[in-house]
Amino acid sequence: MKGKLSTNVNGIDMALVKTVISGILKPLEYIFNSSFQTGSFPNQMKIAKVIPLYKTGNKHHFTNYRPVSMLPQLSKILEKMFIARLNSFIEKHNILDEGQYGFRSNRSTSLALMNVIENITNAIDNKKNVIWVFIDIKKSFHTINHGMLMNKLERYGIRWLVLDWIRSYLRNRKQFVKVEGACSQCLDIVCGVPQGSVLGPILFILYINDSFQVSKKLRLVLFADDTNVCCDGDNLQQLIEIVKKEMEKLKLWFDVNKLSLNLSKTKMMLFGHHKGKNINIDMHINGVKLERIYENKFLGVIIDDKLTWKAHISYIQAKLSRSISVLNKAKLVLDHKSLRMLYCTLVLPYFSYCVKVLGNNYKTTLHSLSLLQKRAKGNYTQTQLS
Repeated sequence: MKGKLSTNVNGIDMALVKTVISGILKPLEYIFNSSFQTGSFPNQMKIAKVIPLYKTGNKHHFTNYRPVSMLPQLSKILEKMFIARLNSFIEKHNILDEGQYGFRSNRSTSLALMNVIENITNAIDNKKNVIWVFIDIKKSFHTINHGMLMNKLERYGIRWLVLDWIRSYLRNRKQFVKVEGACSQCLDIVCGVPQGSVLGPILFILYINDSFQVSKKLRLVLFADDTNVCCDGDNLQQLIEIVKKEMEKLKLWFDVNKLSLNLSKTKMMLFGHHKGKNINIDMHINGVKLERIYENKFLGVIIDDKLTWKAHISYIQAKLSRSISVLNKAKLVLDHKSLRMLYCTLVLPYFSYCVKVLGNNYKTTLHSLSLLQKRAKGNYTQTQLS
């Protein structure tokens, strides 16, 4: 685990735990083995310290703060040991749907993006229209119903002592808020998976896994709570009606499973051989009209309805221009090794991220990025020559 310096309720950070781990190894081994053998999660590892971090807007409105939960360090170690066993069981029995990409090994954001883009391009090549719906879920991790989660895990074959351990892990959790040295009283957490935990995301994707069974016509792609729906068809009006009916089924599933689908922030995008922006798409779900958009950010990549990638390339150019400016100033004081490290940190990730999708494009479209890359690499190359 990373040696982070953020402290938990007891004022202990992971760097300290890693320093003294050899001295506490035997007691930890006993505690962790006892936890697994009895199906009980230690209560002292269930207390979370919440620190509000300011985002934007009025500082006097609590909605403009992001709550960051600090869990006990030893809790994360115990969770990692449990996840190793749980993931092995999940993979062995193929429990998770192929459309699930988040928090799974060998399933990156690039793979999820490639899957969606390939489906869209194949449909367009067959002269079909495609509707892509970007679903927005309110506070998805915080509204998980513990009773429903236990029932779903039991159906997946997670039973007996293991299920008791997960039930104990979720039950009797508490949290308090700390602001500038002042602490609030502890309050119970009655729903949701623990924020900042190692096990929480896995429990979440198991909870929403049966959403793939709602519709046989919609193609779902999920990356954690980032839920997207695709559907293609020859006739546009028929396609709109199909998506509308199937989305109503999906909305019902969200309601039954105590998840809040935010229809006002749910958007849709149209791909294919149609008349472009002039075509009128009237799609209402439960009385709320879905807004049609022409470009949107999906897993860090801006996608437009023509799949030209121009919007994303412009976004990368703006980011790279600032990074290159930093490199230009840094080359006056840093050596070649330090500059290369700076290049790999500030510049290279923008070129390498999802390059399998973006790289297959016209040379004229990518020419501006090629020039920026040469400028960036030239900064530390010149330093090496000098």
